[in-house]
Amino acid sequence: MPSRAQCRTRRRARAVTVALGMAFGLAASPAGHAAGTEPGAHGVQSTHGHQSRPHTTWTSKDAAAFWTPRRMAHAAPPERGAAAAAVSSQRAPTAEHFDGIPSVGVLFSVDGDAREHHCTASVVHSPHGNLLLTAGHCNPGARAAFVPQYRSGEDGQPYGVWAIEDTYAYSDRATDGDGADLDFAFASVAPDGSGRRIEEVTGANVLTGTPGYRNQVSVIGYPSVHSDPADRAVRCATTTRRLAGTRQLQMECNGFYGGTSGSPWIAGYNPRTHTGRVIGVIGGVNGGGPRGPHSDRTSYSPYFGKEILSLYDRASRASGREEEEDD
Repeated sequence: MPSRAQCRTRRRARAVTVALGMAFGLAASPAGHAAGTEPGAHGVQSTHGHQSRPHTTWTSKDAAAFWTPRRMAHAAPPERGAAAAAVSSQRAPTAEHFDGIPSVGVLFSVDGDAREHHCTASVVHSPHGNLLLTAGHCNPGARAAFVPQYRSGEDGQPYGVWAIEDTYAYSDRATDGDGADLDFAFASVAPDGSGRRIEEVTGANVLTGTPGYRNQVSVIGYPSVHSDPADRAVRCATTTRRLAGTRQLQMECNGFYGGTSGSPWIAGYNPRTHTGRVIGVIGGVNGGGPRGPHSDRTSYSPYFGKEILSLYDRASRASGREEEEDD
């Protein structure tokens, strides 16, 4: 028989799912609904296989021990002058460097050799307080880490280093064709050494259905050091519109180089709490922007509809089971 704490957790999970369903104009998914079991359903891929994965092999303590300040700084040396080659558009704003916010950070991966942070991710509110949102094509891989409000070259990170436990994405996601509309993913994060969940430490943005193609948003991301030697967060306040011929959003702002895939598009940003409603994420067609010499100027996002709500629901339930197993 489930304990009172488990019952409260399940009721809270159901309440969040219902609230999100109302935001998307949809009914909440049935608790027993499984991915890929109905005709036409997209398969959901768990990149680490959470059902059989040993939970003790990669913890936030391990992630912090591996990703030392020295290793972060030397994961990939910057290529000087890369950012200077870009030509600013007179019509588009230019992203500004700033110190970042707690709910947005970088993904580091260990796949053979350690490499620089390759994508951006953000903490999204969830029943268990342990989910990130990023682009589907980012695929953190084995022994990945999330560093919120990353500060390059510093002796310690302001909000620590957190281990990625599992990643949830559609198996038919892509960066072209219909699969580009599914280029988003969630990742569960292991507690820190004190047992805290990441949302308790950083706060979180609220996943919200895209209200339409025209929106005022703040976009925050981390370009790779190969593209932007400053190796700092960038932000831009801009207006979205529809990407012609697609069911995706487009925004214009210079400075969103490689590494900003997964950057959240935040509506209603509150400068006091440093959070808002996340209605998009850099990704989609071509991985989030056009090809060419000035690709940093234009960014894309999948439209957040019933597909992302369904994936969120399944990721929330699966990450809750992981916590119960760890306990």
